Amino acid sequence: MSDESRHPRGGLYFEDFVVGTTIRHRLTRTVTQMDNMLFSNMTLNPQPLHIDAHFCATETEWGKPLMNSLFTLGLMIGISVNDTTVGTTIANLGMTDVKFPAPLFEGDTVNATTEIVAKRESKSRPDAGIVDFVHRAYKQDGTLVAECRRQAFMRKRSA
Repeated sequence: MSDESRHPRGGLYFEDFVVGTTIRHRLTRTVTQMDNMLFSNMTLNPQPLHIDAHFCATETEWGKPLMNSLFTLGLMIGISVNDTTVGTTIANLGMTDVKFPAPLFEGDTVNATTEIVAKRESKSRPDAGIVDFVHRAYKQDGTLVAECRRQAFMRKRSA
């Protein structure tokens, strides 16, 4: 995909997505205790699995705090934006099949892929279409830590 055919901010248009394509995103991110604390506190989530090291060390099988799963979900999708939808998404339509098959801990480095699994023209708007993505996040050793299917309402290229 040439840079000239992308949105000025870098996103792909509806026409650019090819079903069956998997994009390996360039951005990676090492997650921290501060990420976990801030996100849990901003979302009013008092779960000690995320914010209480002593509780985790003495009362859980993990022995240390787990990263908040909704932070992980947001990070996974966020990593995908520069390579896919920045400037071209009209709206997210929903997320399904959200899974967290393995734990993520502070100090782990996350990388992500996006598979284009379906797309269709909008029935209500001739200037848009719907794209189904499957996002997957992995930690540094290749372990899958998050996955979801997301539908996005995407702009078509101007005539």
